[in-house]
Amino acid sequence: MKRIIAVLGDYYHPKERIVDSLHHAVKFISELEDIDLVEIQLEQLCSELGKKPDAVILFKENRINPTDEKVDTWMTEEIGTAITEYVNQGGGWLGWHSGLASYPPDSNYIKLLKGHFEYHPELHQQVKYTSVDGNDSFGAVAFDILDEHYFVNVNEAETNIFLTSQSEDGHSVAGWSHSFGNGRVSCLTPAHNKEGLENGEFIKLLAKTIKWVCD
Repeated sequence: MKRIIAVLGDYYHPKERIVDSLHHAVKFISELEDIDLVEIQLEQLCSELGKKPDAVILFKENRINPTDEKVDTWMTEEIGTAITEYVNQGGGWLGWHSGLASYPPDSNYIKLLKGHFEYHPELHQQVKYTSVDGNDSFGAVAFDILDEHYFVNVNEAETNIFLTSQSEDGHSVAGWSHSFGNGRVSCLTPAHNKEGLENGEFIKLLAKTIKWVCD
């Protein structure tokens, strides 16, 4: 039995869409092994890390109240250190979409991910996601969805780039993975809209990345 905990949803990303997508992905994995997926509240994260789950999925940006004049954030140095230690000791981590957003580039968390969100064009658009030629880490991937096109800054020399994105606004890295200490880290930039989160090819890719960080 693999135990996975998930922290999902923020101001711009309704939790219900994410939960549905995640459960569809877990069904694929469950055909091969038993999965115990538990959604937790942010306040439970540090205590749950101490229980050594097989993996953690984060789909939540750092900003708590992004539209207010004074914006608060939740990722303290203490939490960032706890996450880093958890992965270093053998845990798995998936930073998914807004789980890459608004975290300080020099923070322990972003050093763990080896990449972070920089910006996306104001309007949603058709984004083509494709696997990297010669990289079969998660199999051949090719799908188009209406999405926020995330442009990210990634330390490509220290991670494995397996997915790229392309739209009328340009190209970017869209998926990467690497070992960290005794653990594993993977990052995915899609998807924002209901259409993307329900896309069958994306869900298969999501399932493969979750399984990889659990192993």
